[in-house]
Amino acid sequence: MLTRLEVQGFKNLLDIAVDFGPFTCIAGANGVGKSNIFDAIEFMSYLASDSLVEASQRVRGASGMRGGDPRDLFWDGYRDHEHQIKLAAEMIVPAEVEDDLGAAADATTTFLRYEVVLGFEAPKREGSIGRLSLLGEELRHIRRGEAGQHLRFRHSAARFRSDVVRGERRGGPFLSTEDRDTGTVINVHGDGGSRGKPQPRAAARAGRTVLSTVTTNDYPTILAARREMQSWRRLALEPSALRTPDGFADPRSLAADGRHLAATLYRIANEPTEGQQEADPAAVYARVAGRLSDLIGLGVRGLTVELDQVREVFTLFLHEKSNLRLPARALSEGTLRFLALCVLLEDPGFTGLICMEEPENGIHPANLPAMVQLVQDLAVDSSVAPGDTNPFRQVIVNTHSPGVVALCDPSDLLLADVRPSRAPDGSITRALKLLPYRGSWRTTPGQPSFSEADVVAYLAAPPGAQLRLPLDMVG
Repeated sequence: MLTRLEVQGFKNLLDIAVDFGPFTCIAGANGVGKSNIFDAIEFMSYLASDSLVEASQRVRGASGMRGGDPRDLFWDGYRDHEHQIKLAAEMIVPAEVEDDLGAAADATTTFLRYEVVLGFEAPKREGSIGRLSLLGEELRHIRRGEAGQHLRFRHSAARFRSDVVRGERRGGPFLSTEDRDTGTVINVHGDGGSRGKPQPRAAARAGRTVLSTVTTNDYPTILAARREMQSWRRLALEPSALRTPDGFADPRSLAADGRHLAATLYRIANEPTEGQQEADPAAVYARVAGRLSDLIGLGVRGLTVELDQVREVFTLFLHEKSNLRLPARALSEGTLRFLALCVLLEDPGFTGLICMEEPENGIHPANLPAMVQLVQDLAVDSSVAPGDTNPFRQVIVNTHSPGVVALCDPSDLLLADVRPSRAPDGSITRALKLLPYRGSWRTTPGQPSFSEADVVAYLAAPPGAQLRLPLDMVG
């Protein structure tokens, strides 16, 4: 769970610090840079798995293809000055993970702060584009006694916080940066604290973050941080992917674009959950169908996944009240996206951070309340301990829809706005800011926030509206 993100020098995120809870909605106009928040989160996730080159090229807008210029990632990246990106994340990590060889690893402590600093090395010859360089890296623990000051969102200290914030660290950091005569090194410290010598890694020769190189249970807490960051994903459900049939040999977990919908639902329906002796497919199908029936205008009688033994494919069928039997490929785009989220809601194995762009796309305005409620229900309930019936999931969405903004709890909202900011050279420029709702748990004394007056465009009929409700019908 990502509880705080700090970004400096990444795209138009000159200096951002934001706290997150189980569910967050970022609202703002088109083009202000809302998606850059997701890019920064996604970039950190890539840095936990890939080389610096691969991570930079996977970020939306930096490449989309091999050979993208890494300067696209930096604030004012094409000017001739020193380029640096500083990223920091405070996170709750899994207490138990598996290493790359399948061996179990138990984290010493589960509330951590990770920082990484990246620079840019200019091309040394014609025909090259330069590269990212690792300048610093640090992983520290956050003490259990200080957890309440960091976890500012509404939650149960006894049932939620005590369950997810575990362990204690007696020594120093797990990763630290040290400047030596021979250059900068990243020290890797064991979970035993001060016992044992740290393992130094030369930053100048590193083609990837040191955290991404930890693949075994020799350093379990660093591995747990890596696994947590790898679970941060952007969910971009594509109708073509949702309609693609699944073969018996295909994965049975929903992909980020929506592939394997039928195979995923079949797996969930046929796996016993916590406290069950046997699976109950009919009950799972009934719950998904019941949630899907929240969509106005869709008469849902039932839902099943059928196996075609001849073609070796899974096919998801919707049974309408009019006795029509429709395969998934015949459903509308909005219905398919809603259905995919209904399936995820039933999947206890789908955990981590989910970033979603504009969940209202393809949804009729009358169905916005159902969609917003579904997205909110995907997030963990922080009043009780996580488990199979309350998966440890976090959801961040962005939107420019007035309907979505009006339906969200104000304390869950962040207003994305471009405002005057001071650049590293001292000049005044414009950069993205994320403003919390005035008086909500995210507000900090002396820092800007927003009120209803700042979001009138989201709460009132647009200028020139031709159809309005009569005043005696409003409210």
